[in-house]
Amino acid sequence: MPMLGRLRRKQTDENERESKTPMLDFFGRCLNELANEGKIDPVVGREKELKRVVQILARRTKNNPLLIGEPGVGKTAIAEGLARKIEEGNAPKALLGKRIYSLSMSNLVAGSKYRGEFEERIQGIMEEVVGSDDIILFIDEIHTLIGAGSAEGSLDAANILKPALARGELRVIGATTLDEYKKHFERDSALARRFQSVMVTEPTVSEAFDILKGLRDTYEKFHRANFDDEALKASVELSKRYITDRFLPDKAIDVMDEAASMARTRDVPKPKKMTELEEKFADVTKEKLAAVAKQDYETAAKLRDNALMIKNEYEKAREKWESEDGGVIDVTADDIAEVVALWTGVPVKNIRAKESERLLKLEKILKERVIGQEEAVEAVAKAVRRGRAGLRDPKRPIGSFLFLGPTGVGKTELAKALAKALFDSEDALIRFDMSEYMEKYSVSKMVGAPPGYVGHDDGGQLTDKVRQKPYSIILLDEIEKADGEIFNILLQVLDDGRLTDSKGRVADFTNTVIIMTSNVGAKFLQPESTALGFAKSDSEEINNERNKARVMDAVNEIFAPEFLNRLDEMLVFKSLGKNELSKIIDILMKDVKERLKEKKITLTVSAGAKDVLIKEGTDKKYGARPLRRAIRRKIEDELSTLILQKTFVEGDSIIAKKAGKEIVFEKKKAKSA
Repeated sequence: MPMLGRLRRKQTDENERESKTPMLDFFGRCLNELANEGKIDPVVGREKELKRVVQILARRTKNNPLLIGEPGVGKTAIAEGLARKIEEGNAPKALLGKRIYSLSMSNLVAGSKYRGEFEERIQGIMEEVVGSDDIILFIDEIHTLIGAGSAEGSLDAANILKPALARGELRVIGATTLDEYKKHFERDSALARRFQSVMVTEPTVSEAFDILKGLRDTYEKFHRANFDDEALKASVELSKRYITDRFLPDKAIDVMDEAASMARTRDVPKPKKMTELEEKFADVTKEKLAAVAKQDYETAAKLRDNALMIKNEYEKAREKWESEDGGVIDVTADDIAEVVALWTGVPVKNIRAKESERLLKLEKILKERVIGQEEAVEAVAKAVRRGRAGLRDPKRPIGSFLFLGPTGVGKTELAKALAKALFDSEDALIRFDMSEYMEKYSVSKMVGAPPGYVGHDDGGQLTDKVRQKPYSIILLDEIEKADGEIFNILLQVLDDGRLTDSKGRVADFTNTVIIMTSNVGAKFLQPESTALGFAKSDSEEINNERNKARVMDAVNEIFAPEFLNRLDEMLVFKSLGKNELSKIIDILMKDVKERLKEKKITLTVSAGAKDVLIKEGTDKKYGARPLRRAIRRKIEDELSTLILQKTFVEGDSIIAKKAGKEIVFEKKKAKSA
């Protein structure tokens, strides 16, 4: 009985206490009560900020701390953590017994239909707070005070609160971002002076790791999961490195949360028995309703009992399934990496055996499409392997290359082949034809037009594409044709792996491969006669080295040294010989054969026909492109005419043969099965 009396007195005291602040209870929520109910996460670290907040709250006047920081650094958590410390008795003596109320500005404004109603609500809350010595207000997104409830001839919330804020009658903890503070508070210096700024900076990697360790129990309890230290460390490090548009610890907590969610939801599917019981229950319910409609209540009662039995059986099966599924799951660093990969598109997962094998064979894969350019292929493949193995400089792009050489030798083709090898699609190639940026004013299209100019809202063509696809290959084709200002923009990209657009947003290039192509000095790579006194093979090697040196001299004349110095490698592509062109014919003919397969026609090209194509399409000055034209004239044009004339129809097998200087086509009947 004494215990019951104490409980009743406690309830009465609570009711009396609540009745003193009815408006606060309606328009806000008590953070102390949430802390008592275990609905507030613990605050780890932030001792410096908490100490400053307590000092400001203990002042006689202007005792209003304003937490300023980037989104996601933990401003709201500081206020909630203070309430938790008060409830646990760990707060300084000056704050013991205080209650922190989180005030919702949207609730205050909502429904205030008549003039003066909003002001009346604000005034009522002020009276309740001033009348109680133990209440501290917390207003998240406090910049919403400015202009809230204002109309012609009335005051906004900020101006109503100003006198009480200055006198110390009202204690308010505010939270806002740096951008909003500059936009609203700095314009209203009278309001700004009533608040004492407390800068909340982004925690370091080690501090964020400690925060996650402090939150681990809460998330393990919710997800029924185990997070080892490696998973927490991966959450912080991977989110810090790859999720560049958000801040710690928020992004690391989100990654950890989703990794546990992913691990939980990918478990065993619903048992077949449960699905069958659901279908059976639906059928019996349908029959019961039909019996009721026919007023056959006896049958309906039996069906009702039957449905109840099925439902009970289903509940037992569900409980069994949940108990089997209810074991604690382990969330590993691989799960964290998978979530980061899903968020960003960057393959940060540990390299699997299949991918490892593909990366080791990258040269072979690229050489299947790019013929005769071994040096360039090997350099690009090494850069990609460095990036995937995690041994590259994390602050620079995976690789930056300048491909030099005559037209038609495979510079652009290598970029396309790399995109196909890494992403299984050439669509991952972000291509810019630099001839579109010849004018000085067109350079701004890369990062977006400045404020006040047409196109400012459209963003930058380069920065926007990289922000959408952070893991990609960027091809700047024929870079020498662009205006010189382009190279000044690229300096920061090549050195720091970042570029800021016209809106102040940072695009991260650290997961891109940047390839630039140029024809500068291509005339020096044309075939020359054998030098007197040298064997032919020696002469070719010496000529190649001499020609490369002349190309590099031409490059140094056109491009600035600070630009060239930031490139990983400058690769000179060789002119193509007859052997290379013969291999390229096979590659180009694959496309023709694939298109014919769609019409159910097969094509075989004889060695003689290849000789005709090589003779027709060989011009070292123009590389492999004349081959494409020769195939179009000798193969595609002739075949298209014959197909339209119905000479060849579906199911035919065609052989291309040499006839003098021309190619003729003969038909072979398909062999019967």
